[in-house]
Amino acid sequence: MQRDQQVFDIIQKELNRQRNGIELIASENFTSLQVMQAMGNVMTNKYAEGYPGRRYYGGCEFVDETEQLAIDRIKEVFNCEYANVQPHSGAQANASVLLAILKPGDKILGLDLSMGGHLTHGSPVNFSGKLYQPHFYGVHKETGLVNYEQLEEVARKEKPQVIICGASAYSRDWDYARIRKVADEVGAFVMADIAHPAGLIAKGLLASPFEHCHFVTSTTHKTLRGPRGGIILMGKDFENPFGLKDVKGNIRMMSNLLDMAVFPGIQGGPLEHVIAAKAIAFGEILSDDYTRYAKQIQINAQAMAKAFVAKGYNIISGGTDNHLMLIDLRNKNLTGKKAQETLDKAHITLNKNSVPFDDKSPFVTSGIRVGVPAITTRGMNEAHMQTVVDFLDKVLMNVDDAAMVNGVADDVHAFMQQFPLYPELG
Repeated sequence: MQRDQQVFDIIQKELNRQRNGIELIASENFTSLQVMQAMGNVMTNKYAEGYPGRRYYGGCEFVDETEQLAIDRIKEVFNCEYANVQPHSGAQANASVLLAILKPGDKILGLDLSMGGHLTHGSPVNFSGKLYQPHFYGVHKETGLVNYEQLEEVARKEKPQVIICGASAYSRDWDYARIRKVADEVGAFVMADIAHPAGLIAKGLLASPFEHCHFVTSTTHKTLRGPRGGIILMGKDFENPFGLKDVKGNIRMMSNLLDMAVFPGIQGGPLEHVIAAKAIAFGEILSDDYTRYAKQIQINAQAMAKAFVAKGYNIISGGTDNHLMLIDLRNKNLTGKKAQETLDKAHITLNKNSVPFDDKSPFVTSGIRVGVPAITTRGMNEAHMQTVVDFLDKVLMNVDDAAMVNGVADDVHAFMQQFPLYPELG
């Protein structure tokens, strides 16, 4: 078969873009070479509907081994009893949990998307807002911190079946115990979506949700630095409260309901090549190298936030506990869209993002979201954060000066040469 050079040339251009630019998208990272190699292995050819030891196809003995290895390793990472590593994404992990515990029309309570939440936490344009009855809590306008009083008020009034905590653009830690307390009061489950800070939680750098939350979901590709995918976890398995029984008349455990929600509930065959890559990534997380990496993420984020504040940028909540920060650009007379598009020209990549109580549309926004996992993977430490912020500030303060922006692009290319990416690929 003839090599499709057109596609491989495009892939090479993407590799060059990643190598030469500064990647600040908070939800992106660079996998290790072995994780990336595993995603292109022969397991992509294998159908394996079902679970290890319980497949609907023959010839699954070896994909059973890698999937079980991924399960065992991620359970060790988080010291939890249950893990499902099959979800293709974090969104599908969330969909599976909700399918397992809710009926259409049931109430859910999540952080409003405009306040830093996620589409799958009840947005009206998402399945979570279409299938279920969504209610929301937000953040305090003065501090940018989660408004737990509002969460409790809405929970007591609406009595949702599940309270979702977690965010896509929130830079502070969570009070899981407080959320569980009100959930118990109103008879709700608690689901923690830790897709963003999972790597920091894994190393004890942020509060753990496992003691207080019934279900924990995550992606595997952000701070966990694995392939793109999702996982579902439980600290402790428990009997389902719906009285559902198996064919022998035994009460089904929640693990059974979650497994069935993933397959056959919302997915067919699992991506066993991706699961092999997950197994490798989870093994990396158990290493001392990863512990040092996770600590450096937190150090870098705090150094970057300090550098932004020194230049007069308004960081929502005033700083960060995790790997990201949300910056309100209104005091700089910039929109998030303009900032993102101009920084792209300087080969600095981030995303426009709504800020709490934004007066602009989600297609324009008043803010940007900035994260450090990817540049930390490249080898940057706290001493480099000032340089990165200087680059951003130079561009943002000269958005209409094309020559200035092009000059920063050249400086960025030169700067990134000291942080090689995948040199093995030539």
